[in-house]
Amino acid sequence: MIKKWNRQKSDILNNYRIFNIRKDTSISPVTGKEHEFYVIESADWVNVVAITQDEEIVLIKQYRHGIMDITLEIPGGMVDKGESPIQSARRELLEETGYTSENWVEIGVVNPNPAILNNKCYSYLALNSIKSGNQKLEGTEDIQVITVPVSNTNLLVSSGEITHSLVICALHYYEKHKSTL
Repeated sequence: MIKKWNRQKSDILNNYRIFNIRKDTSISPVTGKEHEFYVIESADWVNVVAITQDEEIVLIKQYRHGIMDITLEIPGGMVDKGESPIQSARRELLEETGYTSENWVEIGVVNPNPAILNNKCYSYLALNSIKSGNQKLEGTEDIQVITVPVSNTNLLVSSGEITHSLVICALHYYEKHKSTL
């Protein structure tokens, strides 16, 4: 039977604006020995599968420094302090794309990497999304908005055009949600 580890000590080592590095010292329930683990503390994240009235999905292209390349994704971002995940999803969709929706559904929640991250990523479906304004990008954002037929989404994943794992999770939840309608 798997048992939880007993955390003895926890210290924040560094703060990097959008995440902290924490060191935990925990006791193994199997051996009784003490071990150190490093955890990235991060705010929760949101992803938005925005579908227009014309059955198109709203996608964004942006440069990602981790892989030093341009990615094709869905809108999303961090849950700001004081916001609920749905409030963040609405804000991120508007800021990154200029689209809004009055029809929102939470379609899934994942732990992005529970081995080293302590946060969750919420996926939302924004049905009947409409272009209602301009992008409101932050100084570090350069985002191109495109729409493609929803029917092309699986091809974009299988062809390797969409590679972001959390985006693929959100699209999976979207497909699962469609099958229940």
